[in-house]
Amino acid sequence: MRHHFLLAVITKISLARFQSGAAKTMSTAHSVAQLKRQQLFDRVFRQATWFFTVIVFLLLAALIGSLLIGSWPAIQAFGFDFLFSTQWNPVTEKFGALVPITGTLITSLIALSIGIPVSFGIALFLTELSPPWLRRPLGTAIELLAGIPSIIYGMWGLFVFAPFFAKHIQPAIQSTLGEVAGIGFLFEGAVMGIGMLTAGIILAIMVIPFIASVMRDVFEVVPPLLKESAYALGATTWEVIWRVVLPYTKSGVVGGIMLGFGRALGETMAVTFVIGNAHQLHASLFMPGNSIASALANEFTEADGDLYTAALIELGLILFLITFVVLACSKILLLQLKKREGAVA
Repeated sequence: MRHHFLLAVITKISLARFQSGAAKTMSTAHSVAQLKRQQLFDRVFRQATWFFTVIVFLLLAALIGSLLIGSWPAIQAFGFDFLFSTQWNPVTEKFGALVPITGTLITSLIALSIGIPVSFGIALFLTELSPPWLRRPLGTAIELLAGIPSIIYGMWGLFVFAPFFAKHIQPAIQSTLGEVAGIGFLFEGAVMGIGMLTAGIILAIMVIPFIASVMRDVFEVVPPLLKESAYALGATTWEVIWRVVLPYTKSGVVGGIMLGFGRALGETMAVTFVIGNAHQLHASLFMPGNSIASALANEFTEADGDLYTAALIELGLILFLITFVVLACSKILLLQLKKREGAVA
């Protein structure tokens, strides 16, 4: 009996060890299969991301190639003189891009000179000074302004802002700043309401919601502990903003400004309504002008002849290059800021 009992115990122990080993083997096999499946998913994901990255570069190359091919007749006909000529005569097929380039840059710089300080103030008020009950309604209003179509801004600028600007603002500017030596020539000419300055102001109204929204979001990323520590050391609100918030968020601030600058450079309909659409170069900001985007919008459907169409496509190529240069300069600026930050550390 005792031998039978011992044999039964040994059998049960062996069976239990066998079952445990089988379970471990199955668990190990399952883990190995799951690991192989995850590795397969990782490879598929990696290949998919590489594919989409290559697609982006191919699209960029295709865009540049199509612009070069389309503008090649104008490049051959005018060369670098196209960039410095003020002529734009479809009848004699004499074209130059100086007026649209100048109008694009001047209106964009006017928009940034107005939009950056206003957006900065709005973002700081929302994140540092605004009472809690006002932050959400004011933030929602800014986001709604960013969603308004550009053609609405253009119609409002032409039918509402331009008459008011011509009647009340331009005469006051001419009687004050127009009398100042050295800058008075910027405000000469007839008071019409439309022109370079009007287009710049409308663009500023359009880019303010974008820049302010980005600045507000990056300012809210600053850890409260950093600001509270600065306040505890006796810093004022302005010192906290200047010495804590801005250094912490400078990359996001520059990105928001570049976003607004890109919007101003490529804006079409709003500028077309109020800039005057004249291929003339004037020193006065009150006089009508033209921009690359508005020239393309106004004349591309009416372009008759290969050289006329090629000149317009070359304008598009120039706008693309201007945008590329702006983005490259912003990247260089950010890299320099990071290097300086490391040197200080």
